[in-house]
Formats: sequence, C-alpha cells, structure tokens
Amino acid sequence: MSSITRRHLLLKAISEELEQAYDDTLEDVLELLKIRKSEDEEDLRDIQAAKEDIKINGTVPWSEIKREIA
Repeated sequence: MSSITRRHLLLKAISEELEQAYDDTLEDVLELLKIRKSEDEEDLRDIQAAKEDIKINGTVPWSEIKREIA
C-alpha cells in the first residue's frame, strides 16, 4: 500500500471517529497535535544548533572517545 493511500485511509478513519467525538476529546486531540508540532520544531532547532556547533568546534574522533571511556 502506498504511503498516500495509507494516509488517505488514516485520515478517513480519523475523520469518522472525530465526527462522533465529544468536544473535550476534540480539544484534547487538537492540543496533542499542537504539542507534537512544537516538539518537531524544537527538534529542528536543536539539529540546526548541533550542525552549527560542529562547524565551529568540529567533532571528536571515535578512537579518542573509546580511550577516554576505557
């Protein structure tokens, strides 16, 4: 099954369930979606910061890390 077809089926199933859900459930779902979006944005900011840190400070060779923990 292609990812587009799977997504379409998931959206249809979710829509059917949401049509029958109580308002407080809808509010909970919306809040969870907002939290997920916020976490994704934070992850992207962290990735960019890590890339910048590597550009500035470089990386530590694995052999050096192994020596330090041995």
